[in-house]
Amino acid sequence: MEFIKLNDLNRHTRACREAVMAAITRVVDSGWFILGPELEAFEREFAAYCGAAHGVGVANGTEAIELALRAFDVGPGDEVVIAANAGFYAATALRAVGATPVYADVDERQLTLAPAAVAAALGPATRAVIATHLYGRMAPMPALKSVLAGRAVALIEDCAQAHGACLDGVRAGAWADAAGFSFYPTKNLGALGDGGMVTCRDPDVAQRLRRLRQYGWSQKYVVVEGPARNSRLDELQAAVLRAKLPHLDRWNRRRREIAAAYAGVAHPRIRHPAVTGDDYVAHLYVLRTGQRDDLGRHLHANGIGSDVHYPVLDSRQPVWRNARFAPLPVSEAAVGEVLSLPCYPELDDAEVARVCAALASWQAP
Repeated sequence: MEFIKLNDLNRHTRACREAVMAAITRVVDSGWFILGPELEAFEREFAAYCGAAHGVGVANGTEAIELALRAFDVGPGDEVVIAANAGFYAATALRAVGATPVYADVDERQLTLAPAAVAAALGPATRAVIATHLYGRMAPMPALKSVLAGRAVALIEDCAQAHGACLDGVRAGAWADAAGFSFYPTKNLGALGDGGMVTCRDPDVAQRLRRLRQYGWSQKYVVVEGPARNSRLDELQAAVLRAKLPHLDRWNRRRREIAAAYAGVAHPRIRHPAVTGDDYVAHLYVLRTGQRDDLGRHLHANGIGSDVHYPVLDSRQPVWRNARFAPLPVSEAAVGEVLSLPCYPELDDAEVARVCAALASWQAP
């Protein structure tokens, strides 16, 4: 019985190998590897796919968030409201710009930022809110926009796990003042290495981002912005992502099919996520149980991989040392219960059935 991995990039790459290799060959033959026509085309195509006016390719998803913050002049002395159950990626960006995180609790069912908690966390020093679309589920963007209406507070989407997700007819990446995407290989749209993009609606913000991703240059060797980065999505990765983009909706549909199958397994000790409509693209299938370790062992004994996303709240990370943050009861409870199952488009029906059978046969202690 072959072990079902949590993710299998070999299978994913084989499924689109011909198109990917053609894209790589095209770049190699062109002799142009940085800030060239492939990146320009992918920026246009991905922004159009998201429904955003502009796309700016950068080196990775964390720097996408960092540069978005810098584009809105967020820095030392400023506060940014974020969730604490999302892997410290947004917090890493905040540390890079020198801003202070203010952690807000999440919704009990969706595990994304709770609008009421965000409203309570806002203060005179708040300059931005980062809404993370967690596990492929979009945060409640209409409610968050309503909370921030009339305030001089930037709303930034963290779309690293939500490529193609759509809420009320608007895709992830087109809801906020800016949005950061990651193209890490395991993402719903993944490169063959690191990569990222910032989408936005304002041409002035896009211009600032293009300067900030390359030393702060307005033209070669003329620095007009800063602090800036050397953070560029290269031509090879852009070409690979262009080859994959036309398949993204189909891959997301398959992810939702798998998620729906898992969610159909009734078990008294398992809480399944809500498998809804297009606002959920099942980047990860994350269930909850108070006996997570036992379920993980049971799955492994049945030849099925699992993992925890994420085992430590941002606000409890050792790097904060003696910092004190407000209590986050919902986030605290969830972090001890979440468990991720295999959920990627190349899983076949027999493998999905094996996972379902293993869940159903689990005899919780």
